Amino acid sequence: MKVGIIGSGDVGQALGAGFVAHGHQTMLGSRDPNSAKVQGWRQQNGAKASAGTFDQVAAFGDLIVLATAWGGTEQALKLADLRNFVGKVVIDVTNPLNFPPNAPPELAVGFSDSGGEQVQRWLPESRVVKAFNIVGSPLMINPRLPGGPPTMFICGNDEYARQTVNDLCETFGWEVEDVGGIEASRLLEPLALLWVTRGLRSGQWNHAFKLLKG
Repeated sequence: MKVGIIGSGDVGQALGAGFVAHGHQTMLGSRDPNSAKVQGWRQQNGAKASAGTFDQVAAFGDLIVLATAWGGTEQALKLADLRNFVGKVVIDVTNPLNFPPNAPPELAVGFSDSGGEQVQRWLPESRVVKAFNIVGSPLMINPRLPGGPPTMFICGNDEYARQTVNDLCETFGWEVEDVGGIEASRLLEPLALLWVTRGLRSGQWNHAFKLLKG
């Protein structure tokens, strides 16, 4: 499968490396694909890794991963050309968080809306699935924790897209809990804020959530 990653930060690089490691041709997208950071990622990940602009990445991918900082997400989609997303599964890894100075982070969107729902509205002809937003980039691929495989919660309106992402998450070492339509992003994005809050209070970032079933 061809995978396009929109966003070249830690999250985009980690997921991109994971897709490459599992045999997928993967293109990392950046406003400056010739930067040392992006080219270093490409060289480190071998022949199946490439880099391009947002529009090149969106045209390349059979599946698209949206891994941008929230404030730049809508602009990044516009730069990628919305026509390139039609009919495709889009994994939305974004979190609508604000980081005010000298104050704890907070949700930028909530209660009656979510970032995931906004992304689906921006991409009305795509099949958006919220996933990978509830954990930090070092644990996204093959998370190894003492309690066993953690739980990745996913949601989206399209059943085929959710199953596709479910299978990918399991390949990457996760248990998966499908929580329904994209409106469940209203739950998953605050869960990401809980993950961040725990990290800030403890100074440790090697934690993930696990659903225990009786």
